[in-house]
Amino acid sequence: MIRRVFLSASMAGCLALAVLPAAQAQEKVRLIGSGATFPFPIYATWFKEFGKASGGITVDYQGKGSGAGIQDFLNKTVDFAASDSAMTDEQMSKVPGGVQLLPMTAGEIVIAYNLPGVAELRLPRDVYPAIFHGKITNWNDPKIAAANPKAALPDMPITVVRRADSSGTTFVFTSHLSAISPDWKSGPGAGNTVNWPNSDKFIASPKNDGVTATIKQTKGAIGYIEYGFAKLAKVDHAMLQNKAGKFTAAGGEGGANALASAKLPPDMRLWLSDPEGAEAYPIATYTWMIFYKKYDDPNKAAAVKKMVEYCLTEGQKVSDKLGYLPLPESVVADVRKAAANIN
Repeated sequence: MIRRVFLSASMAGCLALAVLPAAQAQEKVRLIGSGATFPFPIYATWFKEFGKASGGITVDYQGKGSGAGIQDFLNKTVDFAASDSAMTDEQMSKVPGGVQLLPMTAGEIVIAYNLPGVAELRLPRDVYPAIFHGKITNWNDPKIAAANPKAALPDMPITVVRRADSSGTTFVFTSHLSAISPDWKSGPGAGNTVNWPNSDKFIASPKNDGVTATIKQTKGAIGYIEYGFAKLAKVDHAMLQNKAGKFTAAGGEGGANALASAKLPPDMRLWLSDPEGAEAYPIATYTWMIFYKKYDDPNKAAAVKKMVEYCLTEGQKVSDKLGYLPLPESVVADVRKAAANIN
């Protein structure tokens, strides 16, 4: 005896949905972010690969500078932002429901330069703040020459390339200069933007990639950029003298040693303005993603949490390759715990 089973349209639809792969059944979610250019190369890789693995979540991130990203976040035109200077208490007070800061990666700021024939350059702690302050203006200055006796330093004016936009990279770099130079601290000081010397030998360029390109195109130029940009563009960068007096280069163990010198506080904001340690690279920093604690759309909240978890696990595995510092395991645990505040 043959039995025939007839399904209603609604039952058939449910059955069809049940046998679909999870990636097809999941509702599509699009997350929009903007902000820091410092972590842009690694974020672009993370978000592309996360989109493939998530089965329905896409992340569109625009690197436009930390200041612009925070403003987008305050204006609620994005789902998340990114900043190398985190956010201030005053800024966070403007967000109903609260803000969750999460350090998601870390990196080193290098002082890149364009001096053909000078493959290695050492810059002491009293020299590079003076260069960016406009007080050392020529490449064969006695103080630079004393630290580089084997280098054929040219009799050439120094062209300083600095950020034109509101920049977390600038905040980290100028915070470091303020920590090691009383003249800098009482002069330009620290900030996303500062009052640079009014000189025709100072060039303003937008974003990390803009500064990198200007340095590459300008003989005698010097500027500050994230290490990953220097690595990708094959730009020379100086060895810097750390707090212990040792000259160290970015791209080795110095950055990790700098991170190891301090513990992340409960508010997730930590700046390593002048790290301890004989082997520490002197300009290393965390960089933050910024989220709302309360999302109107529960699907977006869930998508944000999935994105964070991916970045903390699979994402960290590509850090070295892209010129960034993997988060210490203790920091990963702290970030994962804090991410639970996002709903």
